[in-house]
Amino acid sequence: MTVRRIVPDVHVESEEAMATSRDFYGLLGFEEVMHLGWVMTLASPSNPTAQISFFTEERTGPVVPDLSVEVEDVEAVYEQVLASGAEVVRELREEDWGVRRFFVRDPNGRVVNVLEHRT
Repeated sequence: MTVRRIVPDVHVESEEAMATSRDFYGLLGFEEVMHLGWVMTLASPSNPTAQISFFTEERTGPVVPDLSVEVEDVEAVYEQVLASGAEVVRELREEDWGVRRFFVRDPNGRVVNVLEHRT
């Protein structure tokens, strides 16, 4: 299995808090690379896999995940997770914005968004 990137997901209370976070992390060199209104992702221009995402809510899942892990083959990972007996919080499905993803709870209770970008 190939992991392409790991992104911390931060729950914020409002779009204003999201903008404040964008400005703060801009001081550290991050730039906005995606903004859907309810989720915004910042990335380092020199290392695009160094990212952080901010959520005001999760529009298609039951909770805001704690982190996202982009993998090369999300179906294979999903099958491994199911076989392990881990708690799937949200089943595997395609999203309108070009990802296929599912949520799983880790042994510490954290929710992980496992995804693959589709082109």
